[in-house]
Amino acid sequence: MPTSSVAAIPAAAPFKAAKHFASRLSLETDCADVHESLSGGTVDFVLIDARGPKSYARSHVPGALNLPHREMTAERMAVWPENTLFVVYCAGPHCNGADRAALKLSQLGRPVKLMVGGITGWADEGFPFAQGSGPGSPAVSSAA
Repeated sequence: MPTSSVAAIPAAAPFKAAKHFASRLSLETDCADVHESLSGGTVDFVLIDARGPKSYARSHVPGALNLPHREMTAERMAVWPENTLFVVYCAGPHCNGADRAALKLSQLGRPVKLMVGGITGWADEGFPFAQGSGPGSPAVSSAA
């Protein structure tokens, strides 16, 4: 009996799949989880927009701080306790600014997760945006 392209390569054993997906979730979060936290849930992370200041000012996730990866130094990050979790994002899947930021933070010994989808994913979810050079507030933000 012929098999589909999907089943042609057997699925991993469940224990192996569980290990793989747990590992991915230790490195990533999604827009919906970030939005839930920022909209009245528990905010136990610092949200970093790793894009440049002009892009950030045009539109960003409410509550995010603008900190491009090139500006991340041990001295700059020292304003936060060492165990602070950072969540980073950039323009979206076509941009590697968040990956560069996550790499830089991890090299500085900081816990970090990538917000999958970045600003593009945030827009796809229909979540509101803030504008200007400040973080803005989830409750007082405007749509992009």
